[in-house]
Amino acid sequence: MKRPRRWNDTEVPDGLASPLDAAIRSRDAATMQMVRRAIDSRDVLLAFQPVMQAARPDRPAFYEGLLRVLDPTGRVIPARDFIGAVEETETGRQLDCLALDIGLRTLAEQPWLRLAVNMSARSIGYPPWMRTLNHGLSADPTVGERLILEITESSAMLMPDIVQVFMADLQTRGIAFALDDFGAGYTSFRYLRDFYFDIIKIDGQFIGGIATTPDNQVLTRALISIAQHFDMFTVAEAVERPEDADFLIAAGIDCLQGYLYAAPTVHPHWAKTRALGTG
Repeated sequence: MKRPRRWNDTEVPDGLASPLDAAIRSRDAATMQMVRRAIDSRDVLLAFQPVMQAARPDRPAFYEGLLRVLDPTGRVIPARDFIGAVEETETGRQLDCLALDIGLRTLAEQPWLRLAVNMSARSIGYPPWMRTLNHGLSADPTVGERLILEITESSAMLMPDIVQVFMADLQTRGIAFALDDFGAGYTSFRYLRDFYFDIIKIDGQFIGGIATTPDNQVLTRALISIAQHFDMFTVAEAVERPEDADFLIAAGIDCLQGYLYAAPTVHPHWAKTRALGTG
């Protein structure tokens, strides 16, 4: 006979949520409501963070556009605070569409810019997402060559065969692909070989304090070696200390991204220039 669960020392009939479960559901419901309101009012924006060249750490190789929403008070809310509640829902697909639309319009407005935009593999079969992409590409033929689509390792592994076909199709249109959070999940190296990602972004859990952490040094060197074997460009995420950057550059990393160089901002320098009327 199945034993009833307990809240502290009180037996709880099956089918009833614990106080913690109820609190999590209530929090997620409030988050969903906030995000849906932001979508309806188009209070969705990108925060831009440079990805710096290892050979020239003062020069960006490209920028990443990180999803943000505004809450009812106007506060900027980062994706980590809501993506878990919406990622598997249509709301998550709508956010992917809006992020892509903003990214494409930014690329059209800034012909010098190369920009990475995040997406979930779940959006591959979402018709509005593909319509958004096709509209942006048809409006400006140079956009595809400057667009990078970032897919997280965990998302790519949900449907590897579909992701492979999707990538192969869009790469013929000039679009590059980045595998985000590499090393955080359980990528099959067979799939890594077949994916042909252009860029591998090594997860920040291996990067923080790497200059003094031998285990992370070994793991990161291995990840860089794997990427180099497959002719993939490497980016270290979450770089915050100069000594970590020095180690990564010596280890052969191609690019570095993190607060050591710049925080994500919803007010990038090109927007300020345009506002001043000099761009």
